[in-house]
Amino acid sequence: MDITIETLQRRGQRLWRVRAGPRGVTFHEELAARAFAAQLHQRLLWLSSLADSETGDRQPR
Repeated sequence: MDITIETLQRRGQRLWRVRAGPRGVTFHEELAARAFAAQLHQRLLWLSSLADSETGDRQPR
């Protein structure tokens, strides 16, 4: 799943939206959006590696 950051203009304010698939979270500060995106990316990598290791453990020997 790709994680993207996009900028929005709403009521004269610049906002940043972090998207992961169809879902998104909007931030008022760019730094907060970038920090959240980095944490989300790390979490998804961790979950992916955890799922891969569980799949490997269940294969017949």
